[in-house]
Amino acid sequence: MSHIHVLEYDETSGVARREYDAASRRAGRIWNIVSIQSQLPEVMRDSMRLYQSIMYGPSPLSRAQREMIAVVTSRSNECHY
Repeated sequence: MSHIHVLEYDETSGVARREYDAASRRAGRIWNIVSIQSQLPEVMRDSMRLYQSIMYGPSPLSRAQREMIAVVTSRSNECHY
């Protein structure tokens, strides 16, 4: 099985630390989808911006509809979270 080293909070600084802090404020913890990107903090930052835009930005879809799409997609991809 492949392994991706993720940075623990204490190993981060700069962009990675700010993104970990923001993730903690949003969700009360740092989910794997965030920490798996920790080796490339700028990518993590941009990914979180995209997520925020998709889930919270202007859209003809309601927040609940967007969440339902995310759940169905994750289930279809056999992603257990």
